[in-house]
Amino acid sequence: MNKENELKAATPSLRHIQDLSSRVWILENNILTAVPRKEQTVPVTITLLPCQYLDTLEKNRGDPTYMGVQRPTSCLFCTKDGEQPVLQLGEGNIMEMYNKKEPVKASLFYHKKSGTTSTFESAAFPGWFIAVCSKGSCPLILTQELGEIFITDFEMIVVH
Repeated sequence: MNKENELKAATPSLRHIQDLSSRVWILENNILTAVPRKEQTVPVTITLLPCQYLDTLEKNRGDPTYMGVQRPTSCLFCTKDGEQPVLQLGEGNIMEMYNKKEPVKASLFYHKKSGTTSTFESAAFPGWFIAVCSKGSCPLILTQELGEIFITDFEMIVVH
């Protein structure tokens, strides 16, 4: 599929996301959390849609993408808590973001692929990436510390 047709795709891609230690993203008390994969663990289905308005966004950072949760329908967005950028999950639908006449930067992430892994950088706060702690179960956060204390590389598994 060429890039132009891909941008016109109005159906979200569905993915399960995990880190390289097989800790999957789940929704727990309305908080996205990474937990070790076990037989009974049901990963949350993440919805992804490309942004239609590439001209207004930074180039060469990755593919500007809206990210949400399939059920309950919600979207990821970045805001500030004091001086610290934070990742939040809010009511809404990424289709609404996709159909707006201009990009919704707070809800956009630059999706960059490298081999089998992906990173997700906040468009609203460049240099801040979706991350999880390096061990155990923990909520998803935003960090500037790539590959140090936090893991920012994720694998995406297609959901059919």
